[in-house]
Amino acid sequence: MLPIYLFSIVFNSLTGLILVFAQEETDEGALSLSLNNDKLRLIVGILSFITGILKIISPVAGNYPIVGDLLPALVGLAGGFILVFEFYRKKAHVSSVVNFLERIASVLVWNRKISGIICIAIAVLHTIFYQLIFL
Repeated sequence: MLPIYLFSIVFNSLTGLILVFAQEETDEGALSLSLNNDKLRLIVGILSFITGILKIISPVAGNYPIVGDLLPALVGLAGGFILVFEFYRKKAHVSSVVNFLERIASVLVWNRKISGIICIAIAVLHTIFYQLIFL
C-alpha cells in the first residue's frame, strides 16, 4: 500500500531526526514544530508505532500475506516505543514505576543516537530499494 509506504518513510525519518538531533530533555515552551516539543514527540512516536504495526501486516506487492517490509516495520516499532517511553518516563511520578523506568531508560537513552541513525538509514534504504521483501 502506497500510503503506508509513505508514512513509514516519513515517520521513520522524523523519529530518527528526533532521536539524533533533539535534546533528551524537552522544553515545555518550545515551538509547536520544534524537535524538543513533548507533544510532537508523543504524536510522532504513536504514529510511528502504528505505522510499524501496519507495515508488518501489509503484504509487499502481493508476495507474502503475513510478512511485509520487516526492517522498516521493526524500526518504526522500536523508534515509536522509545519516543512514547521517554514521554511516559517524564510524566511518571510513582516511585516503584520510576525505578523500573529508570532501569529501562538507562539502556534506551544510551542507544538513543544509534537508534536514530538506524531509523534514518532504514528510511533512506526503504526509499531507494522499495521492492525488496524485507526492506
